[in-house]
Order: sequence, then structure tokens, then C-alpha cells
Amino acid sequence: MTTTAATRGDRRISPVFLGIAAVTAVAGWAVWTGFAGATGFAVFLFVTGAWIVSLCLHEYAHARTALHSGDLSVGAKGYLTLNPLKYTHALLSIVLPVLFVVMGGIGLPGGAVFIERARIHGRWKHSLISAAGPLTNVAFAIVCTAPFWLDALDGVPLAFQYALAFLAMLQVTAAILNSLPIPGLDGYGVIEPWLSYRIRRQVEPFAPFGLIAVFAILWIPGVNIAFFNGIDALLGVDDVQRYCGYDLYRFWRAFFGEQNPGCAVG
Repeated sequence: MTTTAATRGDRRISPVFLGIAAVTAVAGWAVWTGFAGATGFAVFLFVTGAWIVSLCLHEYAHARTALHSGDLSVGAKGYLTLNPLKYTHALLSIVLPVLFVVMGGIGLPGGAVFIERARIHGRWKHSLISAAGPLTNVAFAIVCTAPFWLDALDGVPLAFQYALAFLAMLQVTAAILNSLPIPGLDGYGVIEPWLSYRIRRQVEPFAPFGLIAVFAILWIPGVNIAFFNGIDALLGVDDVQRYCGYDLYRFWRAFFGEQNPGCAVG
């Protein structure tokens, strides 16, 4: 009985995650209704909250897939509770991804859960564990973009449209960038089981720098423009909506008169 109770506790949704989800829901309501007129701050809370929720789901997908693949240790580590504080490295898993959003409007999930790979047998299982995270971002992006490509935006306030467009863009960038076959990212994790031992050993020292390298490359103007042009084509969302969502998200710019008047919502 003790083991069963502990197992249930290991899988119980964390109050921390529920709190973040609640703040996200309230902020979304405030964006929709224009509550208190603080639209920019409400957009910031809504998008940041939803982004953290998606990060938790991303990591949960890795852990849940690992659990069903043979690594029973993920429960004891708290990975199945959706608690962001349980994901191994708070800086890489939460702080840096949120910082990337604030600084560059780029969605990049951070380093995540420790999977005991020795418990898992079969290359396909290892690949699927790595792929589970980006696939979660793809599903999140489909939900966010559905109102746009279904022409279901009648009656939806502009501010909420903009926030949703920006959030969708973050999910698409996260799915694409994290699927790159670069050490430290999930895309490399998908192909790693199929590489020779010698190649894996040679690549291993570069894994901690993969995420930072991708972000640095995206700061190159030509690469950045080409990347976001491709994102706009995939999104099916007007680039103005995406841009205005990012403009509103950076609510602090309004205090310096830097926000674009073309993105006014009221």
C-alpha cells in the first residue's frame, strides 16, 4: 500500500503548476476583457504563463514517454507532477527560455529531465523519448493557430488575437529549433541512438553549448530575417498580428513611448 500511495503522490499534479495555470487563465481573461486597461501587462502575464505551462508539458512528455519505456525513476524525481521546480536545472529549463522570449521573441525550451537511459532498451524508444517534447510544442501550436486557419476570430478582441499569434509563434519556433540535430537539443537526441559510439563520444563535450549556439546564430540579422520569414509562412498567421503580440508583450516599452501605435487595441 505504501508503494501505491507513493506512486500516486509522484504523479499528482503539483500546486505550483496549477497556480501558474490559474494565473495564465486569469491573465487571458484580462486580455480578452481589457480589464483595468492594463492590456500590455495582461498580455505579458498570459503569454509568459502559457509559455511556462508549455515548457512543463514539454518536459512531462519526455518523462512520461521514458516511464512507459522502462525508466521508472522519473516518478520519484517528481517529473510527472508538472512542477517546473522539479525539472533538473531551473536556469536552463525555465529562466533561460523565458529570457529568450523577452529578449528576442524566440521560443527555445531549455535542458530538461534526467532520463536513466540504461534502464531503456531499444533505439526507437530512446528516439521517441527525445521526440516527445517537440511534438508537444507542435500540438500546442496547432491549438493556438486553429482559430486563425479556421477563420474563427469573429468577436475575438484584437489584443487576444495578437497574444495568441505571438504565443503560437513561440511554440512553432520551439518545435523547429529544438528539433535541430544539434548536441544538447532534442533533435540530436532523436538521432543519437543511431550513431556510432565513437561519434557520440566526440560530440558529447559540445552538448552543453548547443542551446546557446543556436540563440547566438539567430542574432545574426540575415539568419534572423530568413528564419522568421519561414516561421510566418508556416504559421498561417498574419505577421502583423505576431509582431503586435510581441510589441504588446513588452509592455514596459510603453513607458518610454516605444510601442508601435499601429498595434493599439483600444
